[in-house]
Amino acid sequence: MIEVSDLAYHYPDSNFGLSIDRLAVEKGQCAALIGPSGCGKTTLLHLIAGIIPSQSGALRVNAHEVEKLNDAERRLFRVRDIGVVFQDFALLDYLNFFDNILHPYRINPGLRLTGEVKQRARDLAASMGITDKLGRFVGQTSQGEMQRAAICRALISAPAVVLADEPTGNLDPANKVEIIDILRGYARERQATLLVATHDHEILDAFDLVVDFREWSR
Repeated sequence: MIEVSDLAYHYPDSNFGLSIDRLAVEKGQCAALIGPSGCGKTTLLHLIAGIIPSQSGALRVNAHEVEKLNDAERRLFRVRDIGVVFQDFALLDYLNFFDNILHPYRINPGLRLTGEVKQRARDLAASMGITDKLGRFVGQTSQGEMQRAAICRALISAPAVVLADEPTGNLDPANKVEIIDILRGYARERQATLLVATHDHEILDAFDLVVDFREWSR
């Protein structure tokens, strides 16, 4: 689960500030973060994942006190506990889709690449409808296909927490419903926590909790 309390973050040399008194997302719960661009949705996802260190307050994720972890501990925590779907995909253009999906296992000693993991990558690709794209490189695929590969990579290590930044932003209406259903299904099957930052109000009925960020950005 995710528990945030008295969290404050300010970017250096910027007027932007994020201040959250309390936010709790339970194990197995699916939550959507809404609000205009620049209100702090992505910042909160990065704080939860330990990509950027918090400045004050408490941030507990699956019993980890993230604000107390050093750089190395945050990296290990992110590898083992967190799956992140980045808004810009963060796929590597020199790897094909299959190797992009497996990339966390190739760069992190805390994860062991096995035949079972490779089969899981194929199964995830099949669920996302990109089995026939696994041998292709980023420049040979569409934005929607890259989005699907990025989601596969986020789920490959079976994380307890999934953080998705605009995961439906490059999908047509039918496909975005399918992708949200896949993410929700994963959360329920694994009793994982799902947190999605989105501008798309058409998908909000799919979530257990909707949080409006406008009250937290300064």
